[in-house]
Amino acid sequence: MVFYLKYRPKKINELDSLSIQERLSSALKGKLPDDIAHAFLFTGPKGLGKTSTARIVAKAINCTNRRGAEIEPCNKCSSCKSIDVGSSLDVIEIDGASNRGIDEIRDLREKIKLSPVNSLKKIYIIDEVHMLTTEAFNALLKTLEEPPKHAQFILCTTEPQKIPDTISSRCFNIRFTRATDEDLIHSFKRIIKGEGIEADKEALTQIATLSDGSFRDGAKILEEVSAGNKKITTRLIEKKYNYGNVNKSISELILALKKKDSKRSIRIITDLEAESTDFKYFTEQFVNALHKKLIEELENGAEDSGETKELILVIIKAYSEIKFSILPQLPLELAVVEWCSQGEVSGIKYQVSSEAEINSDFKREEKDIKDSNSQPTKTTSSSGLHASKHDNILESLIENVGKDNFSIAGVLRGCAIKSFDNKSLVLSTEYKFHKERLSDKKVIDMLENKLKEIIGKEINVEIVMKS
Repeated sequence: MVFYLKYRPKKINELDSLSIQERLSSALKGKLPDDIAHAFLFTGPKGLGKTSTARIVAKAINCTNRRGAEIEPCNKCSSCKSIDVGSSLDVIEIDGASNRGIDEIRDLREKIKLSPVNSLKKIYIIDEVHMLTTEAFNALLKTLEEPPKHAQFILCTTEPQKIPDTISSRCFNIRFTRATDEDLIHSFKRIIKGEGIEADKEALTQIATLSDGSFRDGAKILEEVSAGNKKITTRLIEKKYNYGNVNKSISELILALKKKDSKRSIRIITDLEAESTDFKYFTEQFVNALHKKLIEELENGAEDSGETKELILVIIKAYSEIKFSILPQLPLELAVVEWCSQGEVSGIKYQVSSEAEINSDFKREEKDIKDSNSQPTKTTSSSGLHASKHDNILESLIENVGKDNFSIAGVLRGCAIKSFDNKSLVLSTEYKFHKERLSDKKVIDMLENKLKEIIGKEINVEIVMKS
């Protein structure tokens, strides 16, 4: 069994977050089951133990050996044991994402009228409750307003802002915050003790840093690092996560991005990928380095701190997409390509024109093409450098695509218009994986639809490699 499940807390005093222990104590201590709040709302990021805590609360309420002011479940009675293994007929766990409609909640309202089979209370744990529809929330509200005496609710969510105030106000709210390094290390010590593993304090601190405030992620990393090793050291972690080269690569990447050098930036990321670098960790450290740089610029009164701030926002966006990316390095690659392509490039500042201006430009260019039957000409900017007459069209396309798909817009920023006539638009890119991404039929259809919105006519889109 994986560490996170094997060492999941079973009592309130085993919870690694002291703040959660205190909140639960205030909600349960000295109270009989009938005096405990009829509904709890657990909110906070993933991996912090909301569902595990819900099960502990369910045991504490239904424990047949609980006496007086004692709040801990015994974990020995039939009620506690059945909840632990998930076989209790009176503790029903519902996935809000899969049972989000009004019909499911109406079914719950009918069944909740039935008395518990062999427990003091019938407890409903609804995970990801924010996924319920508006109609389902309204149906649930009626039950929360007048719940049967034998019923108890524990609602869990990662997105509390989506919970209606009418629901939240009828619950005892407990907010789960990201675990501190101290909380995480406390959790790790329970695991290494149970597994008979030795670990340096510095090594556990490094794992805590990698965990991003999540008990679940921390247990997973600890399990990966300890595989085949009975002693965890900082050297072992540095080797696995390529710590040694991270700081050097961060410095080089910051310099390359300052120069808007997309080729050098991509090469740095490619080298990191070849060394099996953990891109989640690398991106975290990259943002930390940029944050320090931003603070230094602000303290020194630098006038260009706005650029560092914008870069931080771009990289944070990439970080949020790493988990869902097929290639872990791809979001960062797209981010740096976008960064190097936007704003002032080679002294030319791009501006997105209005739709009317785009249409006007298109008509003029269409006339030029009919007259000369040649490639689009170049105009000279005030800086003396050449800029394509089609930049406005490409920038408008990027802006419109970005409203629906940030990643594709990022790829487009690394492209250039090779040719454009009244029937087709040919985009060129230097990267093979960008060509493959943009050549996907669904992407091509989206680009052609966006162009039709901008220009007002059907335009075929083709993606090619730069020669």
